[in-house]
Amino acid sequence: MRRRIKLFSLLSLVLASAMVLTACFGGGTETKNSQVLNLAEMSEPPNLDSAKTTDVVSFMILGNTMEGLYRLDKDSKPVLGMAAKEPEVSEDNLKWTFTLRDAKWSDGKPVTAHDFEYAWKRALDPKTASEYAYILYPLKGAEAYNTGNGSADDVGVKALDDKTLEVVLERPIPYFKDLLCFATFLPQRKDIVEQYGDKYSLEANTLVYNGPFVLSEWKHNQSFQMKKNPGYWDSGVVKLEEINWQIVKDNSTQVNLYNTEKLDFAYLNSEFIDAFKDDPNTFSIYDGSSWYLEMNQTKDFFKNKKIRQAINLAIDKNTYVNNILKNGSIPAGGLVPPFIKASGVDDNKKYRDLVKMDPQFDPNKAKQLWQEGLKELGLSQAPAIELLGDDTASAKQSMEFIQEQLRVNLGANVQITSVPFKERLERGKNQRFDLLISGWGPDYNDPMTFLDLFTSDNSFNRGKYSNPEYDELVKKSKENGDFKQRFEDLKKAEQILIEDAGIAPLYYRTKIAVKRPFIKDWYWSAIGPEYTLKWASVDTGK
Repeated sequence: MRRRIKLFSLLSLVLASAMVLTACFGGGTETKNSQVLNLAEMSEPPNLDSAKTTDVVSFMILGNTMEGLYRLDKDSKPVLGMAAKEPEVSEDNLKWTFTLRDAKWSDGKPVTAHDFEYAWKRALDPKTASEYAYILYPLKGAEAYNTGNGSADDVGVKALDDKTLEVVLERPIPYFKDLLCFATFLPQRKDIVEQYGDKYSLEANTLVYNGPFVLSEWKHNQSFQMKKNPGYWDSGVVKLEEINWQIVKDNSTQVNLYNTEKLDFAYLNSEFIDAFKDDPNTFSIYDGSSWYLEMNQTKDFFKNKKIRQAINLAIDKNTYVNNILKNGSIPAGGLVPPFIKASGVDDNKKYRDLVKMDPQFDPNKAKQLWQEGLKELGLSQAPAIELLGDDTASAKQSMEFIQEQLRVNLGANVQITSVPFKERLERGKNQRFDLLISGWGPDYNDPMTFLDLFTSDNSFNRGKYSNPEYDELVKKSKENGDFKQRFEDLKKAEQILIEDAGIAPLYYRTKIAVKRPFIKDWYWSAIGPEYTLKWASVDTGK
């Protein structure tokens, strides 16, 4: 790829790199005087309504300020949260009866089983328009209610009393406990939701919290803050008193703030990885997400299978990962990332161990398919193509690479549009793009958390890919108690998706970051919230 860098950008890079090198060789503080952390995120959380939110930053905040029946432990495994003990489960594995522990919301009111029933049914209510309503479909009657063919009274969640929650499933599933850790399964207070209406969850003071921390301040597009929740049932293990986040989209600025000790943590993009590679405080974050291009198949141009296949074959994923990202990410040939279990077949093996899919790159074949696709569409040349992505420095760098790959290998005229994270989500939701860089992190440890995204009716299928055979295989897999056959059907579904070029896989993401050595027990996860600070602490040297 030929990369054009303006003189002032190059000068800034040199100066920033020099500053990084100075910091790397200057040592670092090992202790701190208080249980306070200063961190950074690259995006503003769009909203914190657990029935509606869909993004990684909001999930991180909810994961640290809220708690469901279960939460993920230090090893990303489900452990008891609001549930006081393991549930009573019927012999057919359909009825689960939970007893809630004594726990309080941040305003002092008790957390009750009614808060769970209300939250889950609210997410399923068609009026809520929750994009994640489908994750509740394992509940009996949930899909019927959400699609307007049933009633809330028929949904399989019911508060028998303040402390007892009865959950009835449509059919047994192998990952139900994992699901209960997910944000859509969090409780909500009916009185708070109704009090604030459309403003619910849009400010720090328009919701209440039942997790380790409370969101104490939120300055939109600038910063947000959490403080320890003294009323949390397990507050004795929570060491941190305060966490401050700055929203910093530019990686150079993050690194500068870290070097000047205004941040205790910073992500490192490819510009800074080499400078920090010998720093013992640099670490890798495998976040379990899969990244890909979605092609807007509501438009005639991208309905053509050969055009989509050409785009997939025209991008050199190995060069992308090794020369552009340079962070340990893995080139992707399929959708499902390497850590996902082969559920129901062999829990000691990963899905990707049994379903091999190598990254595809064949510029000659891509050019041939491109020309054949244009001919089928009656075009002598392709229209200009908009590539939509985030407005961070690393996102722009990725878009420039893809733009150049499609120009060189296809002759395509690709125009880049960089927008704030929230706008990118909204435009993707409404198909206001040609090509969209998308990523998906797993909600639970099973191939289904990725493969059901691209059924025709899934709201997160931004490109509106549709294949009846794919839909049927995924639907069958959601209902199939024969887990070995289920595995074979999911494998076949993924093969169809890639052969159709329903998406163009790019990479399975790893991120590189640097943190102060005084931060202890900060746990990151490839599932659910990106990280939890419940057990984190500052080594004060005392």
